[in-house]
This record gives sequence, structure tokens and C-alpha cells, in this order.
Amino acid sequence: MITSYEAASGINVVTSTFPVPGFGVVPINAFVLHGPEPVLVDTGPIVEREEFMTVLRSVIDPADLRWIWLTHTDFDHIGALPQLLAENPQLRIVTTFLSVGIMSLSAPLPMDRVHLINPGQKFTVGDRTLTAVKPPVFDNPATTGFHDDRSGALFSSDCFGALLQAAPENAADLSDQELREGQVFWATLDAPWLHKVDGAALAKELNGIRDMEPALVLSSHLPAAPGSMTERLLASLAAAPTATPFVGPDQAALEAMLAQMTGPQ
Repeated sequence: MITSYEAASGINVVTSTFPVPGFGVVPINAFVLHGPEPVLVDTGPIVEREEFMTVLRSVIDPADLRWIWLTHTDFDHIGALPQLLAENPQLRIVTTFLSVGIMSLSAPLPMDRVHLINPGQKFTVGDRTLTAVKPPVFDNPATTGFHDDRSGALFSSDCFGALLQAAPENAADLSDQELREGQVFWATLDAPWLHKVDGAALAKELNGIRDMEPALVLSSHLPAAPGSMTERLLASLAAAPTATPFVGPDQAALEAMLAQMTGPQ
């Protein structure tokens, strides 16, 4: 089920949870930044695109949107993108050259409606200046989040996500143990390359976020986190490289699960 809540003044979260059997749930978030030129950050999962549009309409009239910031092209980020572009001819997409290339293999983006951006570059939308950021951890090389100067929020895409037993609206409502274990597990699953990364290089990337001092961290896969939690979020990522690598169920485990589900024949 998709719902919405206000993460901060002028910022709504459109969210659902996706079950990972045997492990918990992972939040899937998109965000609406209200203002003179409203921005939608990602467009929900493909499998929930109709419900996503219904809930989005309760937050903003899609005709009022001016920009979609597409953090990357995974299926949980591009669900309603074609419909939004079809409904709103003035809507434009902010994304990277690589995202455009990936989308060209399935649903090509109209190039006259694309604004290409790279990490470090700034982009002004109405009363906000958005600075593109490559998060320290990602699962798609096209990933580009941003820092919003108006709210102080960091939109981190998949970075800082967590597998949880339940997803509150505020990450501060999670216990220290649940947050850390959920984030470390997610990082090892979503970015297995962390087990091979140079520790000093990762520390430098994490320091870049620390120096940013975000007022709010808005991850695609974590409840909204106040800036006071930033050190906890960074500590979880710092612990991921030495955590136990994720190994998914194999065929024998699948057959055992199916046998439990179907029972004696």
C-alpha cells in the first residue's frame, strides 16, 4: 500500500514497503518538493504505478510539476515516468547521460525534455538550488542524488537504505540496533562491491557527506532521517565492508520453502 507523509515543510514522501521474505521489508520512497517549480524525485515502482499516481495526486496535481529528478533507472524509481510525461507536456527530467542511455533500451526519454547534470553541478528550480551529489554507496552507476539548499535536505537515492521489520515515518523511531543491522544488511545486499573497496577511499566519501551537514537525509529506502542521525547513518556504512557478505537462498533453499508453502501432497 502506498501512503504519503510530510518529512519537512514543503517536502512530501510518497512511500510503500516491499517485502523481502525471511528478511523484512524495504521502504520505497519518492519525494515531492513544493515551490514555484515543483520537483518530483523518482516516480515509484513499476508494479505500483497506478496506485502511485493516485497517491501522488493527493499530494500535488501532476500538471503542476515542472521537474522530475531521476536519481537512476532501476524499476523501483521509474514506474510512473511514462505516464507523467504523457500527462504533462511541460514536465522535464533532470538526470545523467548514463540514465538516458539506459532508458533508451526500454522507454527512450524525449531528449528535448531532458536536462543533463553531473555530480558537483548546481541547478536552480524556482527558489531552490540543487547541487548534484554522487552518494558514497549505490547499486547503479548512473545514481545521482542532490543537496537542496532551501531545506538543507540530502536526497541520497539508495544510499543509507535499510531492511526493517516495519517502516515508521521517522527513522529516529528505530532503535540503534535495528537501524544499524538494517542498514548494514541493505548495504551488503545492494552494494556487494563494498567488501572490495579501499577503506581510506570509502572514509573520504563518507566525510564528504559529514562535511555537508545535511539538515535531513532522505533516502529512497529509509524513513526520513533528521540530520542529527547523520553520524549513525555514516557509521553503518563504515561497518558494511567488514560485515558478513550477503548470500541469497540457492535452489535447495527454494525447494524447501516451496515444500513448506504447499505442505504434504
